[in-house]
Amino acid sequence: MAAPQPATTPGHTDDWWRGAAIYQVYPRSFADGDGDGTGDLAGVRSRLPYLAELGVDAIWFTPWYLSPLADGGYDVADYRVIDPAFGDLAEAERLIAEARALGIRTIVDIVPNHVSDQHAWFRAALAAGPGSPERKLFHFRPGRGEHGELPPNDWPSQFSGQTWTRVEDGEWYLHLFTPQQPDLNWAHPTVREEHEEVLRFWFERGVAGVRIDSAALPAKDPDLPEFVEGRDPHPYIDRDDLHEIYRSWRRIADEYGGVFVGEVWLPDSERFARYLRPDELHTAFNFSFLSCPWDAARLRAAIDDTLAEHAPVGAPATWVLCNHDVTRTVTRYGRQDTGFDFAAKTYGTPTDLRLGTRRARAAALLTLALPGSVYLYQGEELGLPEADIPRDRIQDPMHFRSGGTDPGRDGCRVPLPWTADAPYAGFGSAVEPWLPQPEGWSAYAADREADDPGSMLSLYRAALALRRADPALGDGPLRWLPCPDGVLTFGRSPDLICVVNLADDPAVLPDHTELLLSSGPLDADGRLPSDTAAWLRS
Repeated sequence: MAAPQPATTPGHTDDWWRGAAIYQVYPRSFADGDGDGTGDLAGVRSRLPYLAELGVDAIWFTPWYLSPLADGGYDVADYRVIDPAFGDLAEAERLIAEARALGIRTIVDIVPNHVSDQHAWFRAALAAGPGSPERKLFHFRPGRGEHGELPPNDWPSQFSGQTWTRVEDGEWYLHLFTPQQPDLNWAHPTVREEHEEVLRFWFERGVAGVRIDSAALPAKDPDLPEFVEGRDPHPYIDRDDLHEIYRSWRRIADEYGGVFVGEVWLPDSERFARYLRPDELHTAFNFSFLSCPWDAARLRAAIDDTLAEHAPVGAPATWVLCNHDVTRTVTRYGRQDTGFDFAAKTYGTPTDLRLGTRRARAAALLTLALPGSVYLYQGEELGLPEADIPRDRIQDPMHFRSGGTDPGRDGCRVPLPWTADAPYAGFGSAVEPWLPQPEGWSAYAADREADDPGSMLSLYRAALALRRADPALGDGPLRWLPCPDGVLTFGRSPDLICVVNLADDPAVLPDHTELLLSSGPLDADGRLPSDTAAWLRS
């Protein structure tokens, strides 16, 4: 069967991504098409009309590849094979084509730092033994100590626990994440060649873009020195070697009109911007905004800093409130500490869901009015809260590697509710989903919210429709306007204004001719209540 044609003609420049609204799908939890309790591509295909009506421009899929799921699919065993739990390659090709026919592009996930320990390369490396060519594709080293009983160095893990695992012949291999995710050696040309071929494989099947997981991690100091806090250059984060890798990737993407978005967690704005130079990545996720507390001054600073980071290289900013790793917005904004930090996650943190929902509605209008592209995590448009997963049902390795102190990320990955009156809220059939849905989950069902003009879903649909219809929204300039303390007011065109009230008291709206949309009703005097946002036409 011939592969579908690329979404754009090779060499064609299309800047749709500069102001796109992109919907993140976590396949295991989106929709179950075959009724086995696990979400799949057939389920996504059945819900494409829903996404088209929502008004998104693209779907970003977290990994759908063959995987033993030691880390939610980010342990890839084969990039050219769809995991049988999700379907097969033909199903993926149909999904890409059917989505494109509805005006929705597809972005896939690539994990360059590591593969699964079930990947053919790693199995061959274990069988081949010390000093073999197969082991040079990874970071195998003898241990320290009299009998090699100590790991080669003391690098800290991106999760809790050790970064080295010893194999039967005595050597150790590096894994910045779990032992089931051995790190690749990006100094080896075969590793680079393979990933370039994988990019071509998916671009030739019609994907419009690629999200790069842990984009600042793949390159390592070949000497594997001891870890010293503050050492520059860092032994495995933000190495200069990465930029030539991404320049070579960009040349491939340009052949197909494809785009990249990088997961780049860096505190240094100048170094962050290097990844967005015109010959490297198109965009990168903005984590300072995602983790920012619900505070007017700090949000304004995060917005200003983000725009300033991107301005020197002419790249558009990206905005996101949560994702498959982060506590859901309505839960986080209902807590005393409304920011986000992986290190601060703990059991039993109280939350006020009514308050969090009100703030999340206002944050939706804030985010969708900012210049650049916006990413929406599945279920955010339904106002889903973080779920408390029973300890005996948790699957996330972050929980286990923390010794059980970290609740993990499963709480934001619970299968979506589609139909209020169906078993398991219409996620699939009568088979219990792979993660349990909490009591009352059907109250958030898409069919129920679709019929409620005051629901979170109705708010997102209205906002995305206005965003798509008005060229002032999406990519473009922003200007701050005078406003009281605790209020954010900015213009996106000569006559479009966004106002967000984070103060305790109602705010007087600036002069306007039309109230386009608000996250909640105005008060009796026409003022904007606390924790409410509005879009105005002046």
